[in-house]
Amino acid sequence: MDDLGAIIVVTLGYGNQVDWLAIVLALMGFFAVKTMALLGVRSIALFFVVGGGIWLAVDASGIHPTVTGVILGLMTPTNKWVSADRLHTIMDCVVSYPRGDHWSGNTLDRKALKKAEAAAREALSPVERLEMLFHPWVGFVVMPLFAFANAGIPIIVTDFTAPLTMAVFLGLVLGKPIGILLFSWMAVQLRIAILPKDLAWRAILGGGFLAGIGFTMAMFIANLAYSPEQINTAKLGILSASVFSALVGLALLRLFTEPEIAVDQTY
Repeated sequence: MDDLGAIIVVTLGYGNQVDWLAIVLALMGFFAVKTMALLGVRSIALFFVVGGGIWLAVDASGIHPTVTGVILGLMTPTNKWVSADRLHTIMDCVVSYPRGDHWSGNTLDRKALKKAEAAAREALSPVERLEMLFHPWVGFVVMPLFAFANAGIPIIVTDFTAPLTMAVFLGLVLGKPIGILLFSWMAVQLRIAILPKDLAWRAILGGGFLAGIGFTMAMFIANLAYSPEQINTAKLGILSASVFSALVGLALLRLFTEPEIAVDQTY
């Protein structure tokens, strides 16, 4: 949700002149994605092609194209086609086959294997399959490259007291926990959400401080918002706030979630 809010800021605040024809094409693309999902299209490659076209249309529209990924992510189906019971039934049919090399020659046996393969794949929702597909690439390729390309800054002691550094620092260190705690409280009061029985508000405060660890979206927005002369000062505020927020958040969570020590009352 934190990154989603940042992407909305980028979309609304850092776009260019709007091209309405491109927006119409993008909307048609989103409608096509929704239609394919309703029709039961399961080809990830086909969705990639349409999604790529939507990204190009949004980029040409003057709206920052990061919003494309958010919308497509929210439109990705979370339901699975094959239930656990159905999957076990199909797998039991395969396991019950007698041993031998008949799979490669018998047409009916091959169909049974293909059916089991499709059932195993569709027992996971498209969101889960995409998450499993992208996680290694995002975690071990995209994120390290992003860090390498954007985080390198010269650190000068006097820059820590610069107004821009302090503004970014306080925005992350204080703004994140205050915002998370306030909106969580409002959601509970408005009955939009329910506070879990074993979760205390002070633990949410500790988690809010951890949200002050800013990197990908914070760096991204800083590159859009500030001039080349200001960017290193802003990045210094992001990195220093991240270290401070991590230490304070961990300390608060350790303090507020200390497990109770059971007292042995046996004699």
